[in-house]
Order: sequence, then C-alpha cells, then structure tokens
Amino acid sequence: MKKRRSSKVILSLAIVVALLAAVVPNAALAAAPSSAMQSYVEAMQPGWNLGNSLDAVGADETAWGNPRITKELIQNISAQGYKSIRIPVTWDSHIGAAPNYQIEAAYLNRVQEVVQWALDANLYVMINVHHDSWLWISKMESQHDQVLARYNAIWRQIADKFKNSPNKLMFESVNEPRFTDGGTTDEAKQQKMLDELNVSFFNIVRNSGGQNATRPLVLSTLEASPTQERMTALYNTMTKLNDKNLIATVHFYGFWPFSVNIAGYTKFDAETQNDITTTFDNVYNTFVAKGIPVVVGEYGLLGFDKNTGVIEQGEKLKFFEFFAQYVKQKSISTMLWDNGQHFNRTSFKWSDPDLFNMIKASWTGRSSTASSDLIHVKQGTAVKDTSVQLNLNGNTLTSLSVNGTTLKSGTDYTLNGSTLTFKASQLTKLTSSGKLGVNATIVAKFNRGADWKFNVVLYNTPKLSSTTGTTSSFAIPTAFNGDQLATMEAVYVNGGNAGPHNWTSFKEFETTFSPAYSEGKIKLQQAFFNEVNDATVTLKFHFWSGEIVNYTIKKSGLTVTGTAS
Repeated sequence: MKKRRSSKVILSLAIVVALLAAVVPNAALAAAPSSAMQSYVEAMQPGWNLGNSLDAVGADETAWGNPRITKELIQNISAQGYKSIRIPVTWDSHIGAAPNYQIEAAYLNRVQEVVQWALDANLYVMINVHHDSWLWISKMESQHDQVLARYNAIWRQIADKFKNSPNKLMFESVNEPRFTDGGTTDEAKQQKMLDELNVSFFNIVRNSGGQNATRPLVLSTLEASPTQERMTALYNTMTKLNDKNLIATVHFYGFWPFSVNIAGYTKFDAETQNDITTTFDNVYNTFVAKGIPVVVGEYGLLGFDKNTGVIEQGEKLKFFEFFAQYVKQKSISTMLWDNGQHFNRTSFKWSDPDLFNMIKASWTGRSSTASSDLIHVKQGTAVKDTSVQLNLNGNTLTSLSVNGTTLKSGTDYTLNGSTLTFKASQLTKLTSSGKLGVNATIVAKFNRGADWKFNVVLYNTPKLSSTTGTTSSFAIPTAFNGDQLATMEAVYVNGGNAGPHNWTSFKEFETTFSPAYSEGKIKLQQAFFNEVNDATVTLKFHFWSGEIVNYTIKKSGLTVTGTAS
C-alpha cells in the first residue's frame, strides 16, 4: 500500500506472542446461533475493501495514488461476485474548527455518492471513521474532551446524513482503534477510552432518528486485534449495550513471520496454519457462539504493504485457501483488503487472476493445493523423477495438462494416493529448450475448486559478483540463472546476527533486501544498513531451488564493499 500501517504489525506481533505461549487447539465445528443479525452478516460474504481512496490522508481521495472512484468500479466489484463493500473514510482534513467541527459539505456528499453507488449495486455497505484513529483519536488521553467532542460531532453528522438510508448500510465506529500514537501505554486505559468511544457512538446513532434506530453497528477490538484479552473487552462492551443489531469486527493479516517473510518463515507451514485455527476458534467462542456475529473487516498478508511478491506464489495461495475455508466454517464473514494492488480500478482486471480464482473458489468449497508450485530441474544434471504431495482437501485430480495438451497417467506422471510424481522423461521434454527460468506450466485440474499450477523451472546455481556502493545505494550484480530468491541471512563474521530484528539471522523480505530480476540485482535496502555496525557481514542467499549462495559485505561509514565467495 501507499502508506504502511504500523497497527497491523502491532496487532500481528501481539498475536505471535500470544500464540507462541498457547496450546494450539482445533475446536470442533459448530453452527452459529440463528439470529437476524447473524443472517445479515452471512449475507455479506464475500466482502471487499475500497482501500487507499476515501481513507487517504491528504487533499482528496487520489492522495495515495488511486484514481477517483467511479460508479463503474463499484458495479464491477459487484459483478465479480462480492456481496459487501467496506468504504474506509478518513475525515480529518475535511473537518472544520471547534466547537462545531463541521464536515465539508462537498466531502460528505462525495461519501454519500459512493455509498449510493454501492447500494444501487445491491451491495451491503460499511462506512467508518478510518485513519482518524491514529491521526488524532489516539491523543484521547491527553486531549480527552477535544477528541471526544470532535469524534461525537463527526458521528452526529454522519448519522444525520444517512439516517434514511436502508439497513444494508452499516456504521463502523472506528478503524483499528489505538492510542499508542498519542503516548498511551497502559492497556487498561486504552480499553477504557475505546469503551467510551464505542458507547458514545452507539448512543449518538441510536438516538439520531430514521433507520438508525436499528441500523447494524460494527464495533472493533483494540487495534482490531483478535487476541483474547482484547476480544473479551469488546464482548463486555457489547453485552453492556444489549442491542441485537451489533456486529464485532477484527482484522487478520496472518502469522507475522510468514506474513512479512522473516525469520525463515517462507512456507505456509503447520505453525502458520495453526495460527489461523487458534485465532478463529477463539473468535468463534468469544463472539459467534454467544450470539454476536463477526466480520473480519480486513484480511490479507502484511508483506503486501510492500508488494504481493514478498510471499512466494504457491505459499500465498495456500494461505488464502486455508484461511477462507476455515473462517467460513466458523460462520464468520470476511472483507479482502485491497488498496489497488489486487483489482485494477480502471481496467477492472485482477493483477493476479490465480489468487482471485483461489479466493473465489473458497466461497463455495475447498480447492486442492500442493506442497509446492515449483518443479526445479538443474541444468547439466541428470533429470530425475520429481514428486510433490497434493493437499487434495476432499477433491480428486482429474487431469494434468501443458498448453492444452493432456499428460498421460503412467507415462508422463503417476499418482499414488496424494503423491504426484512427474516422470523424468516428461521433465526432460519440458526443459529441452535449454532456456533458464520457467519452461512450462503444468495445470492440475480437480473435480472441484481452483486449478493448481506447477511451474517447471530450469535453473543453474545463481552467481553473485563483487561490487561497491553506499548504504543508500547498494545492489549486488546477480545472475539469477532461472532461480528465485526465497530469503537472506545476515551474520557478523565475529558473531551475532546483523541488521534489523537481530533476534533472527533471517531478514525481512523487501524491507531489508529485494531481488530485482529484470535488472539482474539484489538490492540491500537503507533500512538494513541503518542497523548494521561497521563490520564484515556474511550474507547467505537462499533460493527456492534449494541453492544457498554466500556473499560478504564490509560496511565502513557510508561505504559498502561486497565480495563474492
């Protein structure tokens, strides 16, 4: 995204701390208690976020790089199969001075216009107070009366503007509410202030007339975090309000090390999977099982704040497939966070159709995946049969094909239970061009769900070259030789981990290092050198083929010298 939101990192770290100390249960599935509001929330599934537009901090909705919202965009989102849309709104720069805190009429009308387009497209619609949470609401402890007066004034005006809108429009009190930006460190104080905001919001809306007497209202945990302590606090607030038209919300960006690709968590492993099951078992037991419906107001992967390539494609697909089906089993609805990186807002096409196909298939059932989507063949070596494990998820493999030509069972591949083996003869044929990189894509089709694609990669050991540069501009000339970079380790020659997050030798992808395949470089970012001493550091570059290439850098002031091993 254009602006990285540190609250997601905070809530994800909190989840990691809690889960590493917890026994990982897998609660038995149970149907959600029947209620009108539970049915409402289930009818919202699936949902999508119109991120980095009306919530942008700046002069207008284009401030963070997205084009002006159009009616056609909203119609196309509906046509993709989405049933609900979350329209984040940041009000800060459009609010007048005290004591009235008048919202600019043109801005309020613009929000209403976009909301109406969504309602006309038969979508459920959620609007909120968004980045105001960290811009000024976070200062509530030191500026209590001013913050509360401004917050109340905003909701009085929003409530009045939309009081005659149908109940398919819902209000969310505040996005990812937090007070640490304002200097508050006491969790109990933060919970008390959030409770005060939520109760005030509730009373303003409920007493504003029209449809607002019964309009669905969405309340968030502190920082939208699904940790047990914070969910319990929200449950207590909602119980106190005693209103049948309330919805709880949390956000989810996955197990933090996997979500940003740090500490060697390059794969969607058991720990990452258990993070999902534990989190949503707890969400279900805290809210849904007790009659309070839940919407995951945002979900995705934190690494996407940099780019969607931070997580390897197959591992990414496995995360989205597993998350979607598990949350669905818990009767919880979800809203994909999209800041423009997924659905192009002018061409109305998905940047990653395979990802969308996996997400879309999850709306009705499970898709099959595999232990990897990469089949590596090393140049100049004898080609061998290569096996992968299928995660069939109750489905059946129906065919394998390359460029529309169906592969033959027994000749080109074998399937023994869930073990799929590609025959050496077929892999030799597919890599006969001798060109390094992806030589072919084998499409696996199943009786249900999305396709799974295996990329057949011809590679050789990557070669890094010596170079010099500065801490603000250092790039290692790299012949990737068809391979892809998975992660990087950084260790001082004299001992100890180098760079940010020095509790691990494995550094954060994109934040500290970034492969530039088209340029033939691996870039080491300024953020890496900011926390590297003047010393010699050994780097280990891990590639998806399994190759590991060592490299040495010496930092002296602003100068960096790189030496190939």
